[in-house]
Amino acid sequence: MRRNQPDAMTDSPTLTVDLRSDSLGLALRGALNLHTTPAILNRLAKLPLPLPGRISVDMGGVERMDDCGALVMIRLQRMAREHDSAITWQNIPEHVQEVARFLRLESLPETTRSTKTKPGFLARFGMKTLHVTDQAGNHVAFVGELTVGLFSLFRHPGRLRLGDTITYMQRVGVDALPIVGLISFLLGLIMAFMSAVQLQQFGANIYVASLVALAMVRELGPIMTAIIVAGRSGSAFAAEIGTMKVSEEVDALITMGFQPTMFLVAPKVIASFLVVPLLALYSNLFAIAGGLLIGVTTLNLTPHAYMLQTMNTLTIFDVNWGIFKSAIFAVLIAAIGCFKGYQVRGGAASVGQATTSAVVTSMFMIILVDSILAVILRYWRP
Repeated sequence: MRRNQPDAMTDSPTLTVDLRSDSLGLALRGALNLHTTPAILNRLAKLPLPLPGRISVDMGGVERMDDCGALVMIRLQRMAREHDSAITWQNIPEHVQEVARFLRLESLPETTRSTKTKPGFLARFGMKTLHVTDQAGNHVAFVGELTVGLFSLFRHPGRLRLGDTITYMQRVGVDALPIVGLISFLLGLIMAFMSAVQLQQFGANIYVASLVALAMVRELGPIMTAIIVAGRSGSAFAAEIGTMKVSEEVDALITMGFQPTMFLVAPKVIASFLVVPLLALYSNLFAIAGGLLIGVTTLNLTPHAYMLQTMNTLTIFDVNWGIFKSAIFAVLIAAIGCFKGYQVRGGAASVGQATTSAVVTSMFMIILVDSILAVILRYWRP
């Protein structure tokens, strides 16, 4: 006797029955989950008894299976034992194999290993080129959306989410004051101490103040501040948006008619642009204070002499140049952190990877842009 009875249910699952005198063939297709499993179990309960001596179950068409779907496999195993039938499982997908092994089902075939050949050099080169091209397109699209969004906010300031912007200003700026101040103070102290070793040989102790002031205001102050912000806030931006991507909150915003760039990215970029230059000035002050401590305690300089030399060394251009660089670094850090968050695909592991990538990419871009600006400063100085 032969029957061929497909059954359609939610998510289009089917159970095909091929009943012969000496064998029973079953083929499962579609999704086995909480909604579809009861109907499949009812079909199995209506099979004519006793069952043949051989049962073959084809699982190749099972697209998804949860804990409830595993009940189908358990039920088939019990039916085979009750009727002394030999059951074999065929074409079990990898995700079903894991569930089956956990349930310790019998007669499971070993996972078929892939026999695909390794792509050749040209194929790998082509795939890599396509990947790089796709990533470049994503970068350009993100920069374009962000630029258009910022210009739109410039024309219509009322659209800015002021509450979120102030919150991010506190997180990026105010919350970073202790760590920025401590690191900058120690950095200025170390620079003054190490430079004093050489300058003392020439009786040029007073120039320790000039060295610390110029190095911090032009280079190290903006760079150290940017690196700290990248580690604190850039990673936080990537993790925040990445988590929203995983939980499909970004898709929900799009469905409700919001622009994610305006809603999520613009407040972060604007907040960073406003507070990071102030953090750099704050860093410079603490570094100069660290150098002052060494100058007074080790080099026998008076506080007045040290500060006077510092003021005579620095110019308005030096201070403005450091602020300008800090503003560029701020936009880079915020934009990179948000972009890496948008690239999250999958689960929590992808969020961690995006966070790490955001920090590393931000630091690389900080050094690269600083190098370019250093060359510009070398050949152009008002």
